This record gives sequence, structure tokens and C-alpha cells, in this order.
Amino acid sequence: MKGLFVYSGLNVAIFLRDLWKGSDRDYGDGWDDPDPWEDDRTYSPPRSSLPLTCSGMILAICVILFLVRLAAPFFAFNYLALNPALVMSRPWTLITHMFMHANFNHLFFNMIFLFFFGTELERRIGENRFLMVFIVSGLVAAFGQMAVVPVGFMLGASGALYGVMGCLAVIAPEIRVLLFFVIPMSIRASVVLFAILDFTMMGSADSIAHMAHISGLVAGLVFGETMKRRY
Repeated sequence: MKGLFVYSGLNVAIFLRDLWKGSDRDYGDGWDDPDPWEDDRTYSPPRSSLPLTCSGMILAICVILFLVRLAAPFFAFNYLALNPALVMSRPWTLITHMFMHANFNHLFFNMIFLFFFGTELERRIGENRFLMVFIVSGLVAAFGQMAVVPVGFMLGASGALYGVMGCLAVIAPEIRVLLFFVIPMSIRASVVLFAILDFTMMGSADSIAHMAHISGLVAGLVFGETMKRRY
């Protein structure tokens, strides 16, 4: 679709995490620790009483809105996707566009990324801070993309998910991931790789919001820097 910018940079490669490989943390129950209370760096975020985590709710909302997009595409693109020309009259689209996806592949790969990396970040920093990272990174991504390409529709969670990845890379650099399911690398190396790909592909007219990815990633890195001493 002409003028449609989807946050689909995460479709370039699928990341699966290998969370324990190379980790110097012990997430056991503490029975082997002679004094588990002595390390004040350990933090257990409060858990809500909701049946789903924030990342789980985001996934569910994305699936529901994808069904809406299939059933009522005119409504979805005009009232849920982000159109820079209409953002002043439809400000809610700054939020709703993060939960919209252009097609099944776009939805599937973003939700795979959310499942592995979103749940891990949420486990480490808690639901409220995770939601803040996701939403603020998505907003920064949207404004970054609108600054360079102020036309067309924007939709997708990738800008927000780049923020999640950036934040996790700062506070948990020991995490290793598998690129294309087979190539192991550190999460920080994967962040650099994605950033390089987006920089080199800017202006390629591929309908991918590369500036949104970069902007969201920068927001996540800033969040990670503010949180890393605590987590």
C-alpha cells in the first residue's frame, strides 16, 4: 500500500534468547546462598493480580486489533493507524498505532519478539516500568519517523520493541541471542547490527519506518542507562 510505513525491521531476522548462557546471575530460590539478603542489588518487582502480564496484554490487544484491521480496514487505517496529517485531530493514534499491524507476518514476528524479549524485560524491571519503556519508546519512534517522513500511515509495535531491546541490552548485557536460530551473539551486538541495518536502509523506499526503529532504540538505551544500576 502506497504511503504505508510499517515497523517491520524486526522481520529481517528472528531473535530467540539464550538467557542463561553466559549469565553471571543466579535466579534460583536462594537456598544455596548463606545470606541472600546481603546483596542489596537484588530486586523483585511487585506483581499485579491481573491474569495477564503487561506484555501478555499487549500481545492480546495486538491480535484483537489485527482482527479489527481485517474486518474493517477503512476504520482501522483511518482511526487507529497514525497519519501525521491527522494527528492533531486524532491524537489517540499516537498510542493505537503501536498495536496495529499491516499483515500476519508483521504481527507474527513482532509478537515473537515481544514474547521473548518483552517478557524478560518485564520480569526484570516490573510491569509498570516495562509499560513505560514500551509506550514512551513507541511515542519517540513515532515522532522520530514523522520528523523525517511526515506523510503516509504508520503502524506497528517495532518502534516500541526496539526500545525494549535497547533497555534490555543495557541492563542485561550477559544475555545471548540466536540470530536466524543458529548464529549466537550478545544482545548488545544484536542492537548494533539492527542499528546499522536501519541506518543503511534509510531512504530505500521499502515502506519500513527505519527512523522509527532508530528513535525507539535510542529511547530504550536511555531508559536502560537510568535503570542499570538498580537492575
